[in-house]
Amino acid sequence: MTVRLTLPPKSRQLPRFESRLLRSRATRALRELDHAASELSIAIVPDDEIAALNTEHRGKPSATDVLSFSLLEGEHCERRGKLLGDVVIGIETAARQARAARRGLDEELARLLIHGILHLLGWDHEEPAEARRMRAEERRLWRAIRR
Repeated sequence: MTVRLTLPPKSRQLPRFESRLLRSRATRALRELDHAASELSIAIVPDDEIAALNTEHRGKPSATDVLSFSLLEGEHCERRGKLLGDVVIGIETAARQARAARRGLDEELARLLIHGILHLLGWDHEEPAEARRMRAEERRLWRAIRR
């Protein structure tokens, strides 16, 4: 299993977090989801970068907390190898959400990572029943990886 983590340049004054912990939690989440042989790409980006991606891919001109780009379907999916796709997390938005929820940034990042991975695997929350199932799975995964 390979988890690739891309971080913003150190020259950017962005919130600090434990990158090793995030990578470890990603590995545990993939195991828990029976994707131990899969690969995952995680990018931690500033809000201006995630806003540009959100505008380009979703038509929403604002920063967001997490975006997922699955390689399990769509054009060229047969060439993906073991790579599930990319989870992109807006670090500044995540930090604001963590403060608002009164939890640490590392926990917020893990929760966003879980959400993003589930989207890569086809989970959705557009319909109320889907949203309930996805939230239950997010809680299950959080309990499994938070140690």
